Amino acid sequence: MENQVAPEHGSTPNQGEEDFSQLLPRYEAKQRFEKDQLVRGRIISITEREILVGLEGAKSEGIVASKDIEALPRDVRNSLKEGDEVFAYVIQPEDTNGNVLLSLSRAITEKDWQYVESLRQKQQAVEYPIVGFNKGGVIIKIGRLRGFLPASQLSAAHQRMLGDENLPPEQRFQKLVGQKALVKVIEVDRERSRLILSERAASKEARQMQKERLLSSIEVGQVLEGTVTSIKDFGAFVDLGGADGMVHLTELAHGRVKHPSEVVKEGDQVTVKVIELDRETGRIALSMKALMPDPWLSVEERYKPGQLIEAEVVSLHPRHGVFVRLKDDPAIEGLVRMNELSDKPVKSPRELVKEGQQLTLRVLRVESAQRQIALSLRRVSWAEYADMDWQAEVLEQEHAPADEGVHAELSEQERMPAEEGVQAPAQADAD
Repeated sequence: MENQVAPEHGSTPNQGEEDFSQLLPRYEAKQRFEKDQLVRGRIISITEREILVGLEGAKSEGIVASKDIEALPRDVRNSLKEGDEVFAYVIQPEDTNGNVLLSLSRAITEKDWQYVESLRQKQQAVEYPIVGFNKGGVIIKIGRLRGFLPASQLSAAHQRMLGDENLPPEQRFQKLVGQKALVKVIEVDRERSRLILSERAASKEARQMQKERLLSSIEVGQVLEGTVTSIKDFGAFVDLGGADGMVHLTELAHGRVKHPSEVVKEGDQVTVKVIELDRETGRIALSMKALMPDPWLSVEERYKPGQLIEAEVVSLHPRHGVFVRLKDDPAIEGLVRMNELSDKPVKSPRELVKEGQQLTLRVLRVESAQRQIALSLRRVSWAEYADMDWQAEVLEQEHAPADEGVHAELSEQERMPAEEGVQAPAQADAD
């Protein structure tokens, strides 16, 4: 009979085999750490020489050597304390003492690589400051990684800041250091430590982010600077630095504007006032007119009933009459009603005038509150206004600038004493 090992007290041979079979997988599971594996653990103790890390499933603690501790960023090194959960990089699955040799510094870098790879796969935009530059572009740090943002991948706004391409890099790219850039990861190559970023690829997200910031900060009544980006028949769109607002045709100027191109063109820098704001839809209504002096406020001071004025015909209306734009105040429009066009019956304004025609008209009424000026064409030559017209002409001549050459010549002659046989011009005329 073969010798058999007696089972321990309280157990049977079958029970002992079962216990061993259950323990073996657990024992083997503790040997499954592999080189370059990223693991999670908790700090047991910290000394100047090493950090002990408890690892789930390990036979013994993981050890972080002093050399790797020194490689950690100072802020990270100073923040570590017992009980902290950390990620570590397996350098050696087991040393001669059965410990797992770990690296915290490589784990941080590994997490950064995993992070940027996830950004690349998701095409997620992230914002980081520009920390440096080289001859081809700028440098952005993501964690411990140095990402390269080529000049060709900069946003239009940052490219404008660079200036002349012939300038040395330190003069061009230094302007961007400290600026924030919203970027997407377009290339990740760990073996070559290559991380390429693009600000242009994130332009849509950047625009949305800027728009949200702008919408949350502006208020109705605020005055802003902007750039005209496009012109439509109904108005002009203005970039306010993150979002576009619209200046409607009627808000470009106080006077009649047929098309926005009469007032602005693409690329113009303009000052605008926010007159409406809808944060939910992102709609921003702007006005240039609101920042201009209203000519109607002082119109009664400049124009009096009976006064003659010059105006241009802007439109003809078969029922109302002729709308005109005042020559001296293009923002002011007046109306010549049908019965003020002629002493004779008129069926249509087209019988007498046409658009664009220059007319001399007489002011009948000025009503600034109603923003109306009533004018007349038929009363221009009426005799009852003769004295007023004469006085206005005299006043105009008195205030008209004298011809400098003639004035100087006459003044000189007036100062010269009359010689015998020679008379001053005024005396000669009298003779």
